[in-house]
Amino acid sequence: MFVLNSFCSISLFAQKVLTEGMLKYSISIESSNGEKQISGALNGATLSVYLTKNKSRSEMVSTPGKETTVFDNKSGRGFILKEYSGQKLMITTTAENWAQKNQVNTGLNFETQPGTTNIAGYVCKKAVAKSNNGKLYTVYYDPSILIENKQYNNAFSQLAGLPVQYELSSGNLIFKYTLAGLNLDMLNASRFDSPKSGFRVMSYEENQQLKKGE
Repeated sequence: MFVLNSFCSISLFAQKVLTEGMLKYSISIESSNGEKQISGALNGATLSVYLTKNKSRSEMVSTPGKETTVFDNKSGRGFILKEYSGQKLMITTTAENWAQKNQVNTGLNFETQPGTTNIAGYVCKKAVAKSNNGKLYTVYYDPSILIENKQYNNAFSQLAGLPVQYELSSGNLIFKYTLAGLNLDMLNASRFDSPKSGFRVMSYEENQQLKKGE
């Protein structure tokens, strides 16, 4: 593990490996014609990603509510917490469920473009890739930092650096995630524990059946 202050320039450092810490992204929505700040449930939302060598926790907080995804690479198990409109649901997952949930991004092959761009003090390279369902990913990443836990986000498993800003195109909208904070303090192991009460619990398969019935 290494220590950096948030928002500092790290271009002068040799390549580092991030083994533990927290990444926080701000989220905005734009139209594909360049119009900014389109209103939407995710506009102004934040995504916090907590990482260790073998565990990950992603928390999306938006106007409608909060959704948390936790996964343990070693055990192959995890859970998803959905907290919307006063309802709290916990969906348990296996390694097979995790692969199914992320299959659209499996095998993304990013092609790095020439040149660099400075974003929030990070010297970034631009890379693009297309998912299995045709959605276009544009990522600006800092190649001086590698994330050890490659399974925290299947879309970036083959990305050779830290995602500083990434864009996902869907129809005529662009969802932009920009790194707003980097904290590399040691994490409390309890952050990756499942809640003991307060949530309705169901399996991933049960939740998929429930969605089909809606």
